[in-house]
Amino acid sequence: MLNKQLVKNALLLLVIAIGLVPVFYFSIVELGIAEAAAGTEYIGSSSIDPADRYLENLAFGVGEKFTFDVKYGFITAGTAEMEVMRLVEYENRPCYQIVTRANSNSFFSSFYKVEDRVESIMDATGLFSWRFEKNLREGNYSSDRQYAFDQRNHKVVYKGDTISIEPFVQDAISMLYFVRVQPLEVGKAFFLHNFIDGKKYNLEVKVLKKETVTVDAGTFECLVVEPITQSVGVFKHEGRLKVWLTDDRLRMPVLMKSKVIVGSITVELTDYTLGNLDEF
Repeated sequence: MLNKQLVKNALLLLVIAIGLVPVFYFSIVELGIAEAAAGTEYIGSSSIDPADRYLENLAFGVGEKFTFDVKYGFITAGTAEMEVMRLVEYENRPCYQIVTRANSNSFFSSFYKVEDRVESIMDATGLFSWRFEKNLREGNYSSDRQYAFDQRNHKVVYKGDTISIEPFVQDAISMLYFVRVQPLEVGKAFFLHNFIDGKKYNLEVKVLKKETVTVDAGTFECLVVEPITQSVGVFKHEGRLKVWLTDDRLRMPVLMKSKVIVGSITVELTDYTLGNLDEF
């Protein structure tokens, strides 16, 4: 009985780990986001027309691809990829098609196969989300969701309901890429608006410290970034998810760690290809 329970726990944690691969992909565990503190800066809350917003992006472009190992403790459970696939036109705007994939390895797939794909259509000049799609295949469970953001009228239709949203709202994937272009400084924090699976959140992002880390892809000087969450699901408010971003213009996600109820989950960069910086 004990061995069966341990296997069940491991499978649950595998699913959580795969869900964490896109770094800020919190929808699987429906995280609550901390309320904004007085005097803390909100990023991207202006009401200007989407066509009028331009943010400088020296971090990523088409062709960028990251490959990760997903580990529970010392056990490798699967792999994941994050890729800026191509430029597309959406709502008469140039946009990045960003795709993340997560797959269990052959061992775990023999009794619990995971094949997840998540896509974001992100404005290439304003760096906000226009469309989000999620296709999950986890064991016998499957789920397909997609929704488009009306960024001009500040609304989204989700499961038949029209929901008002903040200007320049981010989805579960685009917010990582938005964070990567921010002027991150140790000891400072900012908030951003995002929408995940029918819920609106104000996500606080804290820059904790600088640290050197070594993973399969190399040794990197990093900034340690933490999104602040309340105690919901498998996360504790102080247990946290931490992300190591390179301390350079690229802000590559090198390492992610999360403490869970039992053990910890680690996502480590194993390989990467840099993208082309486009001018608009």
